[in-house]
Amino acid sequence: MCSTLGVSKGGFYEWMGRTESPQKQRKEEMKDKIRQIHKQSKARYGSPKITAILRQDGIRISERTVTRYMKEMGIRSNTAKKYKATTNSKHNLPVYPNLLDQDFKVSGRGEVWVSDITYIPTKEGWLYLATVMDLFSRRIIGWAMSGKMTKDLVIRALKRAFQTQAPTKGLIHHSDRGSQYAALDYQALLRANGITTSMSRKGNCYDNAYIESFHSIIKKELIHHENYATRAVASRSILEYIVSFYNYERIHSYIDYLSPIEFEKRYA
Repeated sequence: MCSTLGVSKGGFYEWMGRTESPQKQRKEEMKDKIRQIHKQSKARYGSPKITAILRQDGIRISERTVTRYMKEMGIRSNTAKKYKATTNSKHNLPVYPNLLDQDFKVSGRGEVWVSDITYIPTKEGWLYLATVMDLFSRRIIGWAMSGKMTKDLVIRALKRAFQTQAPTKGLIHHSDRGSQYAALDYQALLRANGITTSMSRKGNCYDNAYIESFHSIIKKELIHHENYATRAVASRSILEYIVSFYNYERIHSYIDYLSPIEFEKRYA
């Protein structure tokens, strides 16, 4: 090899025994940390969130550098495109005004809850997921899943939210105009707990942007990477994502790159 490359044996052995420069050592250490964070997030985090976690650990590094290192290692955020589906708003049930008007700023827990339903494909057919989010921390406080998209589905999600976080005075519940949310039983449950109803304008997805964003996230980070054989398997997978990852671990840029639970703890 020395003969082919035109170098001396002494030069070769000197190169073999040479230690890495401090700069290269630091680079390899950073790559190891990036690889570990990426793995812990199950490949869901890209360079912005990885950069934020490194900075929280006291490491000074730019997002551009993290992006370059990730490219060199051949790793990236493992997300997939979403698909869009909406609830049925063609009904004769009462609808309510939009009290939020796309103003999603809140100052504390229990001021605004937002709700929606989404669809998950399985080999058995659709699985429907209803969720309730506290807008303050982006925490999912209520959820329910079923093979049927009925008012009972959203009622179960709402009752779970009551168990997680008792309604406070002045609480606003916002949803779309779907028949499940406009149902008299659902509205009666809100009134019995002193909750005021707010609904999006017809066909305007931006009026309920944050809960729709959550459904987009769970599809990009989990559902579109799975091929669920049954609704039961999908339900367990989604429950684990919400409870173990999203609420407790997944960081959000809007809440200072903290998880919903950590943000609530710091607020408290």
